[in-house]
Amino acid sequence: MPVIDRVSSDSDFPKKTTVAVIGGGIIGVTTALELAERGVSVVLLEKGIIAGEQSSRNWGWCRQMGRDPREIPLILESLKLWRGMNERVEAETGFRQCGIVYLLETEAELAAKEKWYAENAKAFGLDTRLVSGAEAERLQPGSTRTWKGGLYTSADGRAEPFLAVPAMARQAQKRGVKIFQNCAVRGVETAAGKIASVVTEKGTIACEQGVLAGGAWSRRFLHNLGIEFPQLTVVNSVMRTEPLDTGLEKSCTAGKFAIRKRRDGGYTIAHRHTSVADILPDSFRLFFKFLPALAMDWSGLRLRLGKRFLDEARLKRRWKLDERSPFEEVRMLDPEPVHWILDEAAASLRDYYPRFQSMRIAERWAGVIDATPDVVPCISPLPKIDGLYLASGFSGHGFGLGPGAGKLMAQMVMGESLCVDPTPFRYGRFLDGTRPRPTTGL
Repeated sequence: MPVIDRVSSDSDFPKKTTVAVIGGGIIGVTTALELAERGVSVVLLEKGIIAGEQSSRNWGWCRQMGRDPREIPLILESLKLWRGMNERVEAETGFRQCGIVYLLETEAELAAKEKWYAENAKAFGLDTRLVSGAEAERLQPGSTRTWKGGLYTSADGRAEPFLAVPAMARQAQKRGVKIFQNCAVRGVETAAGKIASVVTEKGTIACEQGVLAGGAWSRRFLHNLGIEFPQLTVVNSVMRTEPLDTGLEKSCTAGKFAIRKRRDGGYTIAHRHTSVADILPDSFRLFFKFLPALAMDWSGLRLRLGKRFLDEARLKRRWKLDERSPFEEVRMLDPEPVHWILDEAAASLRDYYPRFQSMRIAERWAGVIDATPDVVPCISPLPKIDGLYLASGFSGHGFGLGPGAGKLMAQMVMGESLCVDPTPFRYGRFLDGTRPRPTTGL
């Protein structure tokens, strides 16, 4: 796993708070920060460590380009917040507005990007541009290929996940948030149909509202409350290089690779297309809900049946609040990277950009992405328990969307006017016959 900038836990365990936030990834942390800035009493509870899972293991891209149109208003709000994040948290998050370019080698790739551009970039007023092959080469010079064109967004950026989320968490603490790591929440207690407390392994905390930002663990947590949430997971592998002077500052994708420059002078590299979907017990339970997404495009997924099937099957799906929970059994999802996928990405990068021939790989890791059937997050109040909210299912987009999602969630909790229309993110879409499915994100 990547080395994460650590956050200290608070010492005095509280008996009550106004809002309990469950989960210490970027969504939980930004929600807590937003609420604290409004003067709300908040306790943030994390079964492992802050940003221990996907929030520190992602690519570090903060992009508006190529998104599902339902996410575009939220990413625009989020990027506004990212641009002022270093000043806001009084620390380095690594955010830089570097620009992102999709380098297009075939007519089919160009047609797909032209379609997204025509349907989305103009409608939302993005600064995205379709560029010629010659301009694509000027933007990201030194390739062995002749490009058909490119899709370029200068306002897109990058940040350092292992720095950014801990920096946000420490600022939240300065604002009064109490953070407790290695403190799993087993469930919630209710009174008259409303959340009354959260029960943790270290004790019970009375609360008026609760936010579940549990990432890949949200489905299991909610199942124990009798609330179904359709969520499956994907394992994405990533690596970083030692410092390397290539002169390439923009993040980009082409061939079988995706890259971004790092603050330490190296590059974060991943495969442009390929991830692994472990076959798990929930894969069968949710097969038909996810079938429309698979039917649209499953070429980038490699199905795998292995040890993780048995590991997941052994974990409890139901437990009592005075019992040890699954979140205490597994503090952190830390899968092995899939080396052949990373080797393929590295070979492609060297082929397309010879200046990477001398690169030395410093570290490899993998993370578990949680996905919904329409690959769009759920940011919403939940049924059955008044005062309980869900912010999960970000489908690999959570890091970039994180600040905007935290703001939207905090506004919901506070009953404020909302920064974006929350309709696409409502929990009810899984119940009302909508048949959620992906649309035109790239």
